[in-house]
Parts: sequence; structure tokens; C-alpha cells
Amino acid sequence: MPRASLIRPLAVTAFALCLCVVVLGAYVRLSAAGLGCPDWPGCYGHATPAGAIAAAQDSGGTLDGVPVEAGKAWKEMIHRYAAATLGVLILAIAALAIQTRKLRLISIPYACGLVALVIAQGMLGMLTVTARLEPVIVTAHLLFGLTTLGALWWLVLTLGRRQASAWRGSTTFLGSSLPLTRRLAMLGLAALALQLALGGWTSSHYAAIGCPDFPRCQGQWWPPLQGSTGIHFMHRLGALLAAAMLLLAAVRVLRSRSDAFARRAATAVLLTLVLQLAVGIAMVERGFPLALATAHNAGAALLLLAVVALNRSLRPAWKPS
Repeated sequence: MPRASLIRPLAVTAFALCLCVVVLGAYVRLSAAGLGCPDWPGCYGHATPAGAIAAAQDSGGTLDGVPVEAGKAWKEMIHRYAAATLGVLILAIAALAIQTRKLRLISIPYACGLVALVIAQGMLGMLTVTARLEPVIVTAHLLFGLTTLGALWWLVLTLGRRQASAWRGSTTFLGSSLPLTRRLAMLGLAALALQLALGGWTSSHYAAIGCPDFPRCQGQWWPPLQGSTGIHFMHRLGALLAAAMLLLAAVRVLRSRSDAFARRAATAVLLTLVLQLAVGIAMVERGFPLALATAHNAGAALLLLAVVALNRSLRPAWKPS
């Protein structure tokens, strides 16, 4: 069926765009462009920054008494345009899932869940602007974006390998090793989710400078847990917990008799974990430059994808009832 053949390309496109949206959103936030357009969904009441900039030029460079910064406005609106396009793609995937439901390519509840995620993400995007970058909302916006990314990646993996022999029932782990390995992988994912939340909390409070040195923080191994220093230090403790759990899960997979995809996923977890830790340390030592801070956010997304792939590799193919 032609419509069914469109689902996987749409899923891959939506996933790739979502990754771009997540990284672009981090860049917008870190470059202080989150309020480049202080209204929503337009920009100073215009559909594009070009209209706002032209109007500002006619009124001395301001609109409603607020200076219009062209660079920040374009960054913010490009992010919004990309997010809106992602929403359209997810709606198209859900529509195709419903139309091809007899083929059981995608679980209908899963497709509806993706739609609910993107709607919630759009609402949080609006509140991020209207609430003037309230940290709780900014952090929630980040987490919902990463959840959407992980859900799309799970879908891409499922559509691409649902016929693979290792996914039809269980992987090739021997004896009782598979249930324990699955639990360890899920615990690693939970620890990473906590760490992502701590990272978002640190970023939304601009608390990266709370610990300007490494490996100590403010010259101490255990600094006072107050203000930005406390926020940043808790993020470091979360990194230790997440790294330990992910290392344990990945090593267990590599030491077990597992299929090739599970081993590749475990290797990806280890590589992205090392990369993320290295970028985090370099970011502190170099004074938190924008490029490294953005790379740190991108690294977090890549690590999440590797961990999601590891968990997916330990599960059988989806079998609709």
C-alpha cells in the first residue's frame, strides 16, 4: 500500500528534524535569544522577524518600547518554524497510522501519544515566552522535547527492524541474564532522565558558572549547596550516578551473549558517555563558551538516543493485539 510505505520515511524525517529542533532550542536558550520575539506565535505581532524589523525601523528601532534585535528574533523564529513543521509531520504519521491500522505498522495509542507530546510541547513553548523564561517551564520544555526525540527514535528503530529475527521474541541472551539486563538498562535510562532534568534546571537558572573549576567546585570537594553552586554541584552528582548506571548496563551487554544490534547500542552508549563527560569538563575549564555549551546539549541528546537504542535492542518486536 503506497500510504504504508510513507510511514517510515516520515518517521525518519520527523526524528531528524526533532534532533535539529532540540539542538537549535539549546542554542537559542544559551545565546539568550529565548525572548528574541517576546510574544507568541508571531514576532512583535508579525508573522516573520522581517516584518517586525521593518516596523521597528519606522519607529526608531523599537516596538512598544522594546528594542528589536534582529539576530535574536531570527534565531527564535527559525526554532519556532522548525518546531511547527515537526508538529505537522507527527500529525501526518498519526493520520497514516490510523489509515493503515489494519496493517498494524504502528500502535494507534503510540501514535496518539506522539501527537499529545507535540501538543504539550507547543503549549510549553508558548508558556516559555509568555512566562518570561520561568525556569520550571523552560526545564519542562526541554524534557518534553527530549521525550519526543526519544519516542520518535524508538519508532524509527521499531519500523526498521521489526522483522529482525532477534526481535521476534527475545534476544539471544542466555538463561536469566536478559531480565536483569533489561532492568539495568531501564535504571540507566531513569538515571539519565534525572540527569537531563538536573541539566535543564542548571541551564534555566544560568547556574553553569556556579562551579567554575574542575574536579573541585569553588575549590572544595563538597561546596555549600546554595544558589547556583548547589544547583551545578547536584548536576555533577547526577552525572556520576548516570555514568555509573549506564556503564554497568553497557558492560553487562558487551559481556553477555547478545545480538549484534544490542552490542552496537552498548558500544554507542559507552562512546557517547565518554564524549559527553569530556565536553562537560572542557566546557568548565574553558569558561563555558557558547559552542561547547551547545555541544554539551547535543551530546546529551545523542547519549539519550544511544540509551534508548540499548533498551529497544533488549525488547521483542512490537506485536499488536
